[in-house]
Amino acid sequence: MSEPPQSADLIVFGGTGDLSMRKLLPALYHCDRDGRLSPETRIIAMSRGGLDDADFRGKVDAQVRGAVPVDDLNVWERFLGRLHHVSVDIGGEDTVGWERLAAMLAGHEQRTRVFYLASPPMTFGPFCRRLERAGLVTPASRVVLEKPLGRDLASARRINDEVGAIFDERQIYRIDHYLGKETVQNLLVLRFANVFLEPVWNSLWIDHVQITAAETVGTPGRRGYYDHAGALRDMVQNHLLQLLCLVAMEPPSRNDREAIRDEKVKILQALRPIVGGEVDRFTVRGQYTAGEAGGERVPGYLDEPDGTAPTEASHRVETFAAIRAEVKNWRWAGVPFYLRTGKRMPYRCSEIVVQFKDVPHSIFPGSAPNRLVLRLQPSEGIQLHIMAKEPGAGEVALKPVPLGLSFAETFTTRVPEAYERLLMDVLTGNPTLFMRRDEVEAAWRWIDPILGEWEAHGTPPEPYPAGSSGPAGAHELLGRSGRTWYEETPQ
Repeated sequence: MSEPPQSADLIVFGGTGDLSMRKLLPALYHCDRDGRLSPETRIIAMSRGGLDDADFRGKVDAQVRGAVPVDDLNVWERFLGRLHHVSVDIGGEDTVGWERLAAMLAGHEQRTRVFYLASPPMTFGPFCRRLERAGLVTPASRVVLEKPLGRDLASARRINDEVGAIFDERQIYRIDHYLGKETVQNLLVLRFANVFLEPVWNSLWIDHVQITAAETVGTPGRRGYYDHAGALRDMVQNHLLQLLCLVAMEPPSRNDREAIRDEKVKILQALRPIVGGEVDRFTVRGQYTAGEAGGERVPGYLDEPDGTAPTEASHRVETFAAIRAEVKNWRWAGVPFYLRTGKRMPYRCSEIVVQFKDVPHSIFPGSAPNRLVLRLQPSEGIQLHIMAKEPGAGEVALKPVPLGLSFAETFTTRVPEAYERLLMDVLTGNPTLFMRRDEVEAAWRWIDPILGEWEAHGTPPEPYPAGSSGPAGAHELLGRSGRTWYEETPQ
């Protein structure tokens, strides 16, 4: 029998922003609908919006209600009743907002107090200092940091130092929403709760691994942000490296919050550095140009509507990145891990493809290697592709067929969004799916030399048409060893 939910105050800085409206508040509504929030739990948004509680509730009712299945108006009204708003300017000297927040929280020091920073990383340190100055940090407080955590190793360390000066490491939750997806959870279960995979989960049987995060959208209205982020910082340093860790990590000694994170750090530390001239050989970066996507003509990155003209940084930033990585340990020696992410791709898909080696001696023509495909989006599920005989008389004809697990078809319960799982983990104090400081810094330590080479040479990214599968260099990255990207269109 599960324990009743504990009372909490969840304070969201940037509470009227895009992340809050699209992800956090819908996730919290579902948690409320499923009975996972105590009756006393409050959600307090902080922003510069100048809203009062009624204004904020009206805004949420207008923007969020249409995005969630409100089948019980009583639950929706109860959820709206949890919402409050405090106006504050993090860069100003006005203390009225902080005083109002302190008054709201006074007398509830024993509650779990979660500060969710849905804001740019440069605000993390100043916000935490203002919290401390206002006397709002208690032993029961936790702080959630959204990615990206810095732009490089130096800035990540600086943010970690600033936040770490106010909060203990056990109180800091660095979030990566990919780790809350059901397929990621099932990857751990598939590997460590079943006996059949472990004997073949190594370089003796696996030829290579592909990890892809493809998006059909471009960057309209976001070029100002993306000029200073790029695909490597925005996706590879966090999402794709986290997935690589879960595929490659050793079995932990126990299902323990630190044991799992310890094994992930070991993988990041075992990544073979890509430095100097190897960057050109083992990495590819691209930028989309005008093309046909989703049945319509779309502009290139430099021509996306943004309200400002492209800058020098706009010409250099990558909207596509591919990397050939290697894990230098006994289990994975010689097995390449191919990481790929891009915008304006032909379809939206996030998946892990584990391709096994060919059979040692094939007696059937037309056989193909087995593949294990774990799809994170758009339809979460797992498929094992095996060779089977096509029905019919005469010669044996082989065909690869999938043995599939679709979460939507197999389980009658609703598949929760990633943020639901992660928010509940924060409220219950479970940091397993969140990144530890040494984990974040190890990832940046591997990424930094690649960024440095790209920026030092100033070579523009390779163009690729919107709606295509990326620049030619990405296909050459695998083609040099006789491999190809897995390109099955998601259903």
